[in-house]
Amino acid sequence: MSRRNLNWLLGIAAVAIFGFVVASFAHTQEKDKALALAGDIHRKLDGEKDYELVRLVVEVLHEVETKYVVDLDGTRKRKLVEDMINGGLERLDPHSAYINPREYKHFEKTNRGKFGGIGIQVGYDRQNRGQLTVVCPMPGTPAYKARGNGGEAILAGDAILKIDGKATESLRVSDAVDLIQGDPGQKIVLTLLHEGGKDSFDVAIVREEIKIQSVMGDLRRADDPEKWDYFVDAENKIGYLRLTNFSETATDEVKQALESMQKQGMRALILDLRNNPGGLLRAAVEISNLFLKDGRIVSTKGRNHKEEVYDAKPQNALNLTEGFPVAVLVNKYSASASEIVAAALQDNGRAVVVGERSYGKGSVQNIILMDKEKEPSALKLTTASYWRPSGKNIHRFPDSKESDDWGVRPSEGLEVPMKDDERYNYMIYRSERDVPASRLKEKEEKPGAEKKKDFKDRVLDKALEHLRKEIKAAALMPERGNA
Repeated sequence: MSRRNLNWLLGIAAVAIFGFVVASFAHTQEKDKALALAGDIHRKLDGEKDYELVRLVVEVLHEVETKYVVDLDGTRKRKLVEDMINGGLERLDPHSAYINPREYKHFEKTNRGKFGGIGIQVGYDRQNRGQLTVVCPMPGTPAYKARGNGGEAILAGDAILKIDGKATESLRVSDAVDLIQGDPGQKIVLTLLHEGGKDSFDVAIVREEIKIQSVMGDLRRADDPEKWDYFVDAENKIGYLRLTNFSETATDEVKQALESMQKQGMRALILDLRNNPGGLLRAAVEISNLFLKDGRIVSTKGRNHKEEVYDAKPQNALNLTEGFPVAVLVNKYSASASEIVAAALQDNGRAVVVGERSYGKGSVQNIILMDKEKEPSALKLTTASYWRPSGKNIHRFPDSKESDDWGVRPSEGLEVPMKDDERYNYMIYRSERDVPASRLKEKEEKPGAEKKKDFKDRVLDKALEHLRKEIKAAALMPERGNA
């Protein structure tokens, strides 16, 4: 067996079982010697039984390498190993996974809240899923400011035909993101076609460091589209915060928005966690603590995981957040850290929950770094589960029933059942409201452009109805004081 093939097999075995590449195998030339060396390493870790597992993996991969119908190049070999790992991890639970080097870069950027790029959200066109499309250019970013040779602006709904001359027809969104992102100061050229347009145009853009907003309002301010209007009901002074993820910057963003609204006389708050998949546990605890002076926030338990308890600390609570009603909005895609916050505020009597039952992802994943000496990757492994302050379980296990305790249910009388098409239409409606009014008008004025459709946000309306009653009831209560 060749040195190249042997090195590949042993490297795969190490990745699949240990989670690292055994570079020291490069000098061995026989499979048996390599297996013996792998066995010596593994016996030091966990004994003879696991060595047999290592041997089985090496044997299977050796047969693939030598007898498969076509020769596998390095990329396909790597993909095979990653698929083997993820296939096995998926059988354990749907949240454990191997994160390859490319995915790990995106993972780090999301958690840090910043990356090098141009500032556009990309996706597939609703009508033709094979067409890469601009979902929204982020105000204040290079993409928002850029213009084509004819003065064309980048608009929501624009088809992305080419990225630096490379056609996008067969590109996945993740591949397109890889091409668009890059080091600040580098130039990129996008070839675009306005929705309903006939002629494409090129836009040259210089990349900058892009900061991801974790906190958004309902509409962008007309006088400054980089900023949000955080009042959804100006007359009753009802604030609105939409938290899209729990990144490293999320706590500070929430705190700043709350302090700004308080200065403007906020009387009630809506915290919108719909479609929020979660993020950092630390951010969930800190944001919950902003609203709580005391009480349990969450606890974690696991087989080899010492129980950890997170209680609210008085010094971390915002005094500004006392004395006004709060409604938390959730849907079936609110998960993990979103559920921690919703459950903590609900169980401590600090907020009501409006919408539909949340996803039920109450498991803790540890991120274990791999290939540290090469291009970093990671193993995301479930090690514990979340438990809400009431002691109830958050996680929905595969055999869980609808009647079981999992996720976060809406408060009594505040459930808003939804069907899939309504959730889909809500996402379209929400993405359109994120576009500055001036840029949306420019898009709608283009010949053949799709017009914005009316949508009634029943969940938001339900929360507003509840909070208006709370505000009215508070106004009718007699003032009291000590003398």
